Amino acid sequence: MKRCYPWLMAVMGMLVLLVSNGLIITGLTVFDESLLKAFDWSRGELKLRDLITLVLAGWLGPVVGVLIDRFGPRRLILFGLALLAALYYAYANLHSLGQLYLIHVGFAVVLVAAGLNVAVIFVSQWFEARRGTAIGVALVGTSLGGMVFPELGVHLLRNMDWRNAFMWEMAIPVALLVLAWLVLRSPRAGGIQPLGADEQAVANRAAAATPMLPDLGYGAALRTRTFWALAVVAMATFYAILAVAQNLFLYMRDMGHAPAAAGNALALMFGMAMVGKFGFGLLADLFPPKRVFLLNLAIMLAGAMILASMQSQLIWYSLVLFGLGWGGLYALIQLQGINAFGLSAAGKILGTITLFDATSAGVGIWLTARIHDATGTYQPAFVLVAGLVVVALLAATVVRDERAAQAAANT
Repeated sequence: MKRCYPWLMAVMGMLVLLVSNGLIITGLTVFDESLLKAFDWSRGELKLRDLITLVLAGWLGPVVGVLIDRFGPRRLILFGLALLAALYYAYANLHSLGQLYLIHVGFAVVLVAAGLNVAVIFVSQWFEARRGTAIGVALVGTSLGGMVFPELGVHLLRNMDWRNAFMWEMAIPVALLVLAWLVLRSPRAGGIQPLGADEQAVANRAAAATPMLPDLGYGAALRTRTFWALAVVAMATFYAILAVAQNLFLYMRDMGHAPAAAGNALALMFGMAMVGKFGFGLLADLFPPKRVFLLNLAIMLAGAMILASMQSQLIWYSLVLFGLGWGGLYALIQLQGINAFGLSAAGKILGTITLFDATSAGVGIWLTARIHDATGTYQPAFVLVAGLVVVALLAATVVRDERAAQAAANT
């Protein structure tokens, strides 16, 4: 049992991300058509909700460390799940645009309390060895959420109205809240220890004998071209990713596809993103990571260009390529940052990039909907998406190992 418990915590981290990301980031999109019919809002008015959530979550992100130090990841996760259930109940009783925006302010808090950073930190504390694998298990939840909840939403809407569907989905975070309250624990002295804790001391002594490149501090990283290149890549690609993902269901319906096919499109894209996370991560261990990074962006660009062609018969090919590229970027941007700057200030460096990409992603969702409102088609918005991926590919060419470059300059 003691050997299995850390892996159980990794699976719990996956379930937390499946529910929090799935219900907030992707699961809501299948309700868009019902909400637009019920309230006569424009798409831009509706999608402003996602801009509010992502921008606020991005700017709240830096306080995660303070909250974890004060309350611990377990309490934050429990609070986030309880709030998520309450907000889905509020969605079932939605009556105004102002109420919608307030709900999405709450969703930003959920993403901070029970989202990516807290889940990864919670899982990491249980692993001294095989931590990368454990985090990979947890991160699968972000893709699974995109596969499961659109399909579930379509099924529920086929059998009931949207208010009752929200009530049924509210039961999911409630059930996970109960399970998490019973199962989630942090390692303690005298109790179950993190996996590999005994071996880590030996590994640390061996590492101390190996010369290593000095890490860059936060201020030094901000003065490098690589930091800003990665920031541009993150902003451009996360704009593109969320702009497509959050408008895909309505786009598929505009193209004449049935709701079930529109839900399948989201599931396909998120499924390919899951493949991309593992596939490109493996390639980065076998080949130079920068080359894999550029290949990743090139594949994503191919998918974006096919999507921008607005040819219905090619949509599935575009989603395969775009999803693969998306999944790889999820892992490779972090990997490039750690390789370039080291671990000492990685939290601040990657956290700052997250501020940029979350803001950009929120703008992408909203602006794509506004462009559709103004033109009656998604094509100009998808052409912009393809253009931004071109910018990202060009910016990625100047990424380099800044630690090695600084060491060479000092010799």
